[in-house]
Amino acid sequence: MRINEEIRIKEVRVTSASGEQLGIMATRDALKMAEDQHLDLVEVAPKARPPVCRIMDFGKYRYEQQKREKEAKKKQKVITIKEVKLRPNIEQHDFEVKLKNAIRFIEEGNKVKVTIMFRGRELSHPELGQELLDKVAERMGDFASLERAAKLEGKNMTMVVSPKPQKSAKTKPIENKGGDINAENENA
Repeated sequence: MRINEEIRIKEVRVTSASGEQLGIMATRDALKMAEDQHLDLVEVAPKARPPVCRIMDFGKYRYEQQKREKEAKKKQKVITIKEVKLRPNIEQHDFEVKLKNAIRFIEEGNKVKVTIMFRGRELSHPELGQELLDKVAERMGDFASLERAAKLEGKNMTMVVSPKPQKSAKTKPIENKGGDINAENENA
């Protein structure tokens, strides 16, 4: 975006700060008009013929733009992928600990990548890993939804689960079973 003296074109189409069309004029005349109003001449559409310039307070414009970007960044939710690694012959207690960690990650709003690592002859029995991943998916069914089904990639079998969308809690109006509110206060 070019402003003031950076605009090197002879003629430009000019709009005022209020958005009113001022027409096509020489760049030096448009620049003079902007200076008289203590504003800047800003090129907003350089590809147009002739280029479109606007008379505005460029500093204020930049400030408001940065403010909007900062606000958008605040509203943005960053989702990270956490990984839980298992082996096909994992003991029950170890499985429970890993599952508990995966559920904690899901509750924090992160996606979870569950990886079964095969070594040596374990790779000849991928159905054991599939059963384990099915067990994880079944146990996490209340908290998460399956995003990517189990897939064997080299010596690892992976599955990705993501948090279920939160249902908005609808509040029910409180019913007064005792009759009139004022009557209760009088009895108290």
